[in-house]
Order: sequence, then C-alpha cells, then structure tokens
Amino acid sequence: MTDNRNTILAVILSGLVLIAWQYFYNMPQMERQRAQTQTQAELNKPAPQTAPGSTTPQPGSAPSATTPAGQPGAPAPVVSRDAAIAASPRIKIETPRLSGSIALKGARVDDLSLEKFRDTVDPKSPAIVLFSPSNTAHPYYAEFGWVAASGSTARLPDRETVWQQEGSGSLTPGTPVTLKWDNGEGLTFRRTIAIDDRYLFTIKDDVTNVGAAPVTLYPFALISRHGTPEVSGYYILHEGLIGYLGDKGLQEHGYKAVAEAPVLGSGGRGFEFNVTNGWLGITDKYWAAALLPDTTARLKARFLAEPGAKVRYQTDYLQDPQTIAIGGTGSANARLFAGAKEAGVVGINFPLAGHGGYNKQLDLNHFDLLIDWGWFYFITKPMFLALDYFFHLVGNFGVSILLVTVLVKLLFFPLANKSYASMAKMKSVQPQLAALKERYPDDRQKQQQEMMEIYRKEKINPIAGCLPVALQIPVFFSLYKVLFVTIEMRHAPFYGWIKDLSAPDPTNLFNLFGLLPFDPTHIPVIGFYLALGVWPIIMGITMWFQMKLNPTPPDPTQKMIFDWMPLIFTFMLAGFPAGLVIYWAWNNLLSVLQQSYIMRKNGVKVELFDNIKATFAPKKAVEKT
Repeated sequence: MTDNRNTILAVILSGLVLIAWQYFYNMPQMERQRAQTQTQAELNKPAPQTAPGSTTPQPGSAPSATTPAGQPGAPAPVVSRDAAIAASPRIKIETPRLSGSIALKGARVDDLSLEKFRDTVDPKSPAIVLFSPSNTAHPYYAEFGWVAASGSTARLPDRETVWQQEGSGSLTPGTPVTLKWDNGEGLTFRRTIAIDDRYLFTIKDDVTNVGAAPVTLYPFALISRHGTPEVSGYYILHEGLIGYLGDKGLQEHGYKAVAEAPVLGSGGRGFEFNVTNGWLGITDKYWAAALLPDTTARLKARFLAEPGAKVRYQTDYLQDPQTIAIGGTGSANARLFAGAKEAGVVGINFPLAGHGGYNKQLDLNHFDLLIDWGWFYFITKPMFLALDYFFHLVGNFGVSILLVTVLVKLLFFPLANKSYASMAKMKSVQPQLAALKERYPDDRQKQQQEMMEIYRKEKINPIAGCLPVALQIPVFFSLYKVLFVTIEMRHAPFYGWIKDLSAPDPTNLFNLFGLLPFDPTHIPVIGFYLALGVWPIIMGITMWFQMKLNPTPPDPTQKMIFDWMPLIFTFMLAGFPAGLVIYWAWNNLLSVLQQSYIMRKNGVKVELFDNIKATFAPKKAVEKT
C-alpha cells in the first residue's frame, strides 16, 4: 500500500483539477451553448411588446409594484436604439471614458457607452454599450426623483415629464448641467448633475415650495433593467443584483433567484432591506451600475423582479421623508456608478497594498466587493496586485505573468528544494530498489518493508514528487480567477498571435493552425476537446520534460499515470485562458531548471535526455540496458 502513495496522491491531484475543470469550465460552457441556442430561438420570434416604465418605490411598509400615477403602463413597440435616443431631446455626455446622453424627457440617464472598451480586440469595433432607453431591445437605465406621501395630490415629475436645461452645453467633468421643471402648483424642481473623469455621476435634487401648503416628499433612486441578460454561466462569478447593505452585509442574488423570490407588495418579487450605510446595483462580468447614497442615509432598499413580456429587474431605495414648508426648500443627494469594474477605480482593499478608488474616496461600505474576488480573496487579491504592479513596470500583462511566476517560485523555493532534494535521493536509491525485487521476487510485503527502511535511512519522503504540483494548484486557481474576472486582463495582449490573455489560444492543431478553413471547436460533443493551440502544446511538452526528469516509478500503474499525465493536462488546459497556459508552461520550465540544479547539488546525475531517448528506443534495446 505504501508503494502506491505517489500513485494515489497523483490521482487525487489530477482528479481535483479534472473535477474543477469540469465544474468551472466545461459545464458552464455547455450551459452557455444551451443558453445561446435558446437566445437565438427567441431572436427568431417576433419582437415582443414591452412596457417602458420602471417601478418607483412607494412609501409604506409594503412597496407597491404598480406603475405610479402619471406613468401609463401601456405596451410600446420595440424600436432601434438610435430611434429611441432621437425620440427625446437630450444633453450630451462627453468624458474621456463615457459617451452618451441624458434624456430631458424623464431626466433619465439611459444612454451610455464605454469608450475605452470595445466588443472585440479590434480597436475599431463598436464601444461597449451599458445603458439603453426604454422600448429598445435591452432597456437599462438609472432614474432619480421624489415620491409623494400617501394621499398627496401634488404633481411630481415622472418619466413623461420634459425638463428644461438651464443654460446650454454638454455634461463634462468640468461642466455640470442643471435641469428645471415647474409643476404649476407652487413646486419647482431643480436637478444638478455632475460627472467626474471616470464613471461617477453626482445628482443633487432641490425642491422649492411657494405653494399654499407644506408638502412631504421621499427621495428615491433606481436602476432598472428589462429582460434577463445573457450571463457567462460560470459558477465562480456572480452576475445579477448586488449590494453591500449595512449590517446585512454582502447581498448577491442572480436574476433567477430574484425572479423566484417571495412576493413583495402587489405583484413584484424580490428582497427588501431597511439599512444604513449601503450601496446596491446590477453587475455584469466586467461592467456594473450601482447606486451610492450618502453613507449616513437610512434606506428602504429593494432587489425587485416584475413579470411581463420581459421580466424587469430593479434595484432601488427610498430615503426618509422631507416635509418642505411654504417658502422652504428640500434637497437630496445621490450618486451613480456606471462603468467598467476597474480595480483602480472601484478600489481594492488589501493590507499594506491595494487601490483606494471610489471605495476609499467616498468612504463606501466594501464597494471593492463589486469585483468578485471570490472566497479565496486572500490569494486572488495579492495575485492581481502583483500582476498589476509588474504590468506598470513592463507594460505587458503577459510578461507580468512570467515575472509573477518567478516571484511565486522564489516564495516556494525552500519547500520545492526539499521536495526536489528528496526526489534526487530517491533517484540515487533506484539500484537498491531494483535489487529488492530480485532478492524478494515473490514477497511483495517484504519488498515494501525493505523499501520503507531504505526511505527512512536515506530520509526520503516518498510523496515529495507530488509537492510541486500540489503547490501549483492554489496559485493556478487564483490566477485563473484573476484572468477571468478582472477587466484589466480583458483583451490584454502578449506577443505574436496571443491578442487576449483572458481567452484561449486562438490557434488549433486540428485545422493545421489555420491552414484548413474550419473551426474544430464547433464540432458537436467533442468540440470542447479539440481546442489545442500552440501554447497548450508547449505547456504539454514542458510538463513531459518535467516528468522525464523524475525517477522512473517502480510500479507499472504509477508509471503509466505519470506517462499519460502531460497529454491529459494538455487537452484539459487547452481551452483555458492563454495567460494561464503560459503561466503553467513557464512554471514547468523553471521547475526543470530548479530540479536539475538540486539533483547536481546532491550528486545525482541528471538523466533527462537519457530518459527521453529511452522513451523512443525500441523495447528490446531498453530491456538490454
């Protein structure tokens, strides 16, 4: 049994990686294909009619799910995004990172594109669209305003209200804009909107009362998204409704979870929270929109889903009421984050390091968790910070990965040295182990006892050979997480044909690296296993070299496992991000150099090339030697 410890550990480690690959990569990919098939089927159907409104939060213990007065809920036809934008007078938004407009009708922020980020690696491809107006194929917008107390008849601005701009010009980081609307009954509403040079909108609402009676109003803010968006489908990433809500902590609810949540009010489903010091919004893999109220404000917040031709998802909050006396003024402040989840902008907390971003600048409650660092954040965060640090030194994330790999090797150098020293000693006792088989050919138990005695005498750890692989696993998964969730890695090039380190190697052995005009990965059932590019092949070769450097296992089963492991890992990792495969190949090469050095230091001959020759030598010739 002791003789099989290496075999058992190798099988367990390989099994862990295989299970993780199946769970985190293969299953989500199949689910994604299924979802894409369904989406395509939906696109082939006639466009549905959709109600263009959001649901304004209402005062009271049970928020209403009905359309507010003055906001008709009649279905409206779906129109193109350009047509929807042209249907309302607008104020342009012009910043280094955002472009779009604010609709004067309804005063919604409903037209935003991210100028730094494109659909593909081609810099001429369209910019990423974040917000779109109602009645488009994918409505997504933010709305702010006031709600009247129950029983009030005061006219308030709604989505049909056409505001007037005071002055002229676009919204830029240096020039805020002010909107005005008079209800004709003594209430004048002013909204001042400012924007910084990144992704933060600051909204200040003022209400002046020159009417005949005091009025009580509740400030509200919401983000509304119509229709269930296509998500990545990976279990290591949250996409959907998110917030850090006071003492309730981090709240992450996927679209399905909200749509199936308990009923709230008169029809909508979801979750509600009464908290202080919170933020909430909707997140995609790389982009997000979030409401950032004052940290001292008391909020009645909701995650909401409302049924319809398209399910409408919404995050919103209602603040404490303000009673505005005759001749008085009420004010409310709100903030909106709408953009890319860049770590330097959002913020990343980590001891003695990290980026402040909005999290620190606005003193927000764990806003850095808008980026999904996962349960193992204590590994993924420093991994990202190291990659980001070296990137700013060398200007290439691929080179940064190579440098971080060297750094990781240095951190684990003492442990790896002990492992390689033990493996070198194991190689030196191979003749003694072979002699045991000749001395006790029919007594396996005696072989085991004598073998363990040799290991004890020479201070050899029989499972030391698996330690370098075991050490790689947490680093491997943390790097995978960083490559997958951080927008900094999206479309980050290396050299040559690698234009996106977060995507698989685009070359493929099975179409002769592009010479044959077809994509093998699209073949049903087996396509997942045919994504075999140049870098996965390089990785497999380096792993094979590493295995050949080790002593030949005495057990035939163990030898077979180690012989086939490089090939298995080559196919298994071929569909992973190229940056991860480059890391593994580079790590293998460094391990071969380190192990060779330790073997020479311990007086053991490095028989790498001898073992390689023996692999390809005729079987009879091998037996004679």
